[in-house]
Amino acid sequence: MYVLKNTINQYKPFFAFLIKFLLFYVVFTFIYKMYLSQYDVVKNEVDYFTEIVSNQTKQFMLFFTDDAESIKHDKEPSLKIFYKEKYVARVIEGCNAVSVMILFAAFVFAFSTQWKKTLLFIVFGVVLIHVLNVIRIALLSFALYYYPQYEELLHGTIFPLFIYGVVFVLWILWVTKFSGYVKRTN
Repeated sequence: MYVLKNTINQYKPFFAFLIKFLLFYVVFTFIYKMYLSQYDVVKNEVDYFTEIVSNQTKQFMLFFTDDAESIKHDKEPSLKIFYKEKYVARVIEGCNAVSVMILFAAFVFAFSTQWKKTLLFIVFGVVLIHVLNVIRIALLSFALYYYPQYEELLHGTIFPLFIYGVVFVLWILWVTKFSGYVKRTN
């Protein structure tokens, strides 16, 4: 019993991080799944947030061209992105980055020391992830038009690396500069 108590005390910051991370992640993933459950995939219904991401992607593309469109797919729960009248990409629920936002926020929350600073950083990070995700989908759509032969590399490696790289940098910034955790443990 003494060994267990000593181990828990020795690794208390790690266990606190783990509990806070898992609690936040499980709760918000559950809330998100409940949100998604109101949409019927059998009827090809697309959730509202995915529609927003698709429409904002189109709007971002229209900043550079006058020939971009976002249209609901008639055979699956997604939206089609057209560029120069060519179907170049589809936006599905997984493309809206909500799962990435939940993961980001759970990590920040787990390393939190001050509620106000934590909430502000989460809001800032989620907005940044959203904006960069819209840009990512637009750039991917342009790239798929011009380089369709690189679809797997672009969609499967380069663009996910971009969004996860940004999240990783935000995590590093949070822990080293903003959370107060480093100062507290030194």
